[in-house]
Amino acid sequence: MHLPATSSTRRRFLQRASLAATAPLLLPRRSWAADGTPPSQRITRDDIQVVAVCDVDTTRREDARRRVDTAYSARFGATYRACTAHNDYREVLARKDIDAVFIATPDHWHAFVAADAIRAGKDVYCEKPLTYNIQEALDLVRVVRASDRVFQTGSQQRSSKEFRVAAELVRNGILGRIAAIGVSFSDPPTHYNQPAEPIEPGLDWDRWCGPGPLVAYNPMLSPRGVHDNFPWWRRTWEFGGGSITDWGAHHIDIAQWALGVDGSGPVEISAPADWQNAKRGAQIVYANGTILTHVRGSENGRGVSFYGSEGELHVHRGKFDLILAGKSVHKFWEKETDKGTSMEREVTLTERELLKDAKVKLPAPKSHFQDFLDSIASRRRPLCDVEVGASSVIACHLMNFGYRYGANATWDPARHRFVRGGDPRWLTRERYRGDWRVAAR
Repeated sequence: MHLPATSSTRRRFLQRASLAATAPLLLPRRSWAADGTPPSQRITRDDIQVVAVCDVDTTRREDARRRVDTAYSARFGATYRACTAHNDYREVLARKDIDAVFIATPDHWHAFVAADAIRAGKDVYCEKPLTYNIQEALDLVRVVRASDRVFQTGSQQRSSKEFRVAAELVRNGILGRIAAIGVSFSDPPTHYNQPAEPIEPGLDWDRWCGPGPLVAYNPMLSPRGVHDNFPWWRRTWEFGGGSITDWGAHHIDIAQWALGVDGSGPVEISAPADWQNAKRGAQIVYANGTILTHVRGSENGRGVSFYGSEGELHVHRGKFDLILAGKSVHKFWEKETDKGTSMEREVTLTERELLKDAKVKLPAPKSHFQDFLDSIASRRRPLCDVEVGASSVIACHLMNFGYRYGANATWDPARHRFVRGGDPRWLTRERYRGDWRVAAR
């Protein structure tokens, strides 16, 4: 399965967690030491063994295998050549010695690989956005709930202190009633229209396109060779969802966490004016009247901004600005201007001063990936269980309907259907290639 290039932040995270930054993480039933104790009984990061990688690009697949083997050889001071490399993810899932998989494919593959992994008895960590469309999210939730498997969505901002404290401030009423939320990220997607180029040698292009349309190859979708840039399949309607399902899947997820609507979602969609050309302005509205707006800003802008009757709060990765009575009471946004302090200090002070006796306290795992490993050991649901990922990505897709269809509609988040306006055909692909389906085949 093709694995996209990652941002530097995600790459550092994966390197710390698995030693295989561009490959799925696969946990074996036996540790390398073969002591007979399964990972479900003794999970630590030192116990993780990457035993297989999968990518439809031969160059990247072999590079991932080499990096795994090199890392283990360096760790143990002996030559290691046990990692296998595959073009078809189903070969990996058929292995009985694998307990868990890490899925970092392009969005249009997420639901298929994840559902097949669950049916194969694997625990799953799947990158956000959870699925390419709404119907896939609903189908995937049903597949996971019919199993006893652990499923973690890679919305790792929930495991960062600044976002947790922000959500607790909102949940505990420190900002009063939240009238509006601004989420700042880049543009919605556009239709794929790149010129055809000769297919990269060693790339299984038909399998890369998979359940999506078989379009002409261009390195915009799958860059040539081993690369460190973001491939721009994300920008296309055919394979991604633009920044709405990229950065938006992170920031809208935090907004919904703070509002306490996991498992639910918006009740209304409002298209921006001149929606055919608009790149900002789409809105989704929640049952309590809170309006969430896709706002303009510099690169990723202010992240998530909460506007309440008693104050406002802006939070981004490594950035925090709490404003009460019109003044920033705890702020760290730019090290050039906010000297003599740090994000950690300001967030910690906020927690001590305003949340000491809070009625609502949210989980605070050591890391998002460690939360997944701990859940494998305990068999509890992780912080971003499949239903959390589903409700967040559904909100993203609903926002995208405003840009793609000019949607002004009401939505039933319990029954997952339009009440007024909208079209049920928007919830899924018009056509899937081959026999690819998320639901049972």
